[in-house]
Amino acid sequence: MATGRTHRPATRSRGIPEATVARLPLYLRALTALSERSVPTVSSEELAAAAGVNSAKLRKDFSYLGSYGTRGVGYDVEYLVYQISRELGLTQDWPVVIVGIGNLGAALANYGGFASRGFRVAALIDADPAMAGKPVAGIPVQHTDELEKIIDENGVSIGVIATPAGAAQPVCDRLVAAGVTSILNFAPTVLSVPDGVDVRKVDLSIELQILAFHEQRKAGEEAEAQAGAVAQAVRDDDKGPDGDLPAVMPA
Repeated sequence: MATGRTHRPATRSRGIPEATVARLPLYLRALTALSERSVPTVSSEELAAAAGVNSAKLRKDFSYLGSYGTRGVGYDVEYLVYQISRELGLTQDWPVVIVGIGNLGAALANYGGFASRGFRVAALIDADPAMAGKPVAGIPVQHTDELEKIIDENGVSIGVIATPAGAAQPVCDRLVAAGVTSILNFAPTVLSVPDGVDVRKVDLSIELQILAFHEQRKAGEEAEAQAGAVAQAVRDDDKGPDGDLPAVMPA
């Protein structure tokens, strides 16, 4: 089976925009759900709605893949699943190491979606000597002293960092030095990496803060609407019986 170290996705060389690449997993998730229900074809409108994008954007994204669908029929679900999976590099094996096996790291190790999407957890690594040898999700935790050896022996090119913030950059430096070229960072800090290394940051607190912003804005808009309704009711009460404002009586 091919490993991530020897095969790289062709998206950049083919000129697919990063925004399109970011939406491909959304399409794949929706298509996989359709495939599991044995749905043979899907229209751009139906697929766009399932993925949460507009249909014009979906058709533009698929044009980069060379897939245009059939008028009156739509897109072949199984072919699109294969096509997007291939474009994302998911038709091959991607060994992954997870560094930092606290609550979050253990939860990631137990996530069942890795294997079904082309990712194999090759090793779990932690700096705590007491964790060494303990099984998590059926995989024995190994000490960080073994990091470089593990990466080399398994041909790892993707690393997941789930350490505390203070340990994240040193771990990142070791991963990069050992040959890892893609990092998924769950630590609450910004990592510095050299050119050629991709970092995706997942920060739950930032996402919650963004949601809080939208909730605050919605509450403000609702308050403004209520104030406007009250003001209109007051104006209506000030009008005469025929809807006109009462005449000013002489002093």
